[in-house]
Formats: sequence, structure tokens, C-alpha cells
Amino acid sequence: MENTSNRRRVLPRWAGFLPRRFRESERGQALVEFTMVLPILLILLFALVDFGRAFYTWLLVTNAAREGARIAAVQSDMNTVEYRIYDSFCNNYPSNCSLDPSKLNWTNKASANIQGSRGTPVVIDLAYSFEFVTPLGGILQLIGGNDLSNPTIKAHSSMRLE
Repeated sequence: MENTSNRRRVLPRWAGFLPRRFRESERGQALVEFTMVLPILLILLFALVDFGRAFYTWLLVTNAAREGARIAAVQSDMNTVEYRIYDSFCNNYPSNCSLDPSKLNWTNKASANIQGSRGTPVVIDLAYSFEFVTPLGGILQLIGGNDLSNPTIKAHSSMRLE
């Protein structure tokens, strides 16, 4: 049986151009492994940040639709309903808002049945144009091909007019 401990390791031809200390050591292995794992860790971090923001935005938009439907259910006018919708996520509307009011759209304003007859439903549908703060949307578009650069967060609330 041949002694394999004395045999020289066969390296590729291009490895002869590298200095000996790089050819015969494993010092850079941790760096290579780190560079392979880093993109996955960054995507997870980006997803965590943007999912938390999207969930918070969904809660605020849903609450705004509920507040608007509640104030409309007690026979308030259109301006009062709109003010209550925006005031639900602003401490002092139009300033100091948790969301950008220009990105919130009341999609069924004309058909919401504001000040309708008693017993009929009033419906508030809101849509918010959400923007990622991390490059997650671009990364997902690159990987999956879907356009997630500006997802829309929607909320629906319906209450019976009193």
C-alpha cells in the first residue's frame, strides 16, 4: 500500500501564479463562506424591516377605514368623514402623520352612500401606495420577475347607517 501522506497535492495550472502562502493555506475560507451567506442574511433583514412597516401601515389604513365608516354611520357629511379618516393616523392633521396622506386614496368616494337612508350600509374603501425603504422590492423583482416596487395596501369597512 502506498503512503499518501508524502504525495504532493495536485493544483490547477492557474494556481501556479499565486504565491505559495495562498495556494497551501485555508485562511480565506471563512471570508468566502461569509460572502456566500451575507446576501441571504441581508434579504432576511430587509424582509423583516419592510414586513414590519407594511403590517403597521395595514393596521393604520384598516383603522382609518373603520373610523371613516363609523363617523359616516352616524349621518356625518363627506368633509367630516374625510377629516376623520386622515385624523385617525395623524396627531394633528395635516401635520405630524404616521403615513403620507398624499398616498392614501379613498377609492369609492362617489359611491360610499354618505348620508344615505337609515339601515343601508355605508362602505369605505381605502388604498395606500406602500413603498419599500430597503431594496427588497427590486431584489424580489429580479428573482421572481413580479413587480413589487409599489404594492398597494387596501382596507374595506362597512357599517349600517343609524
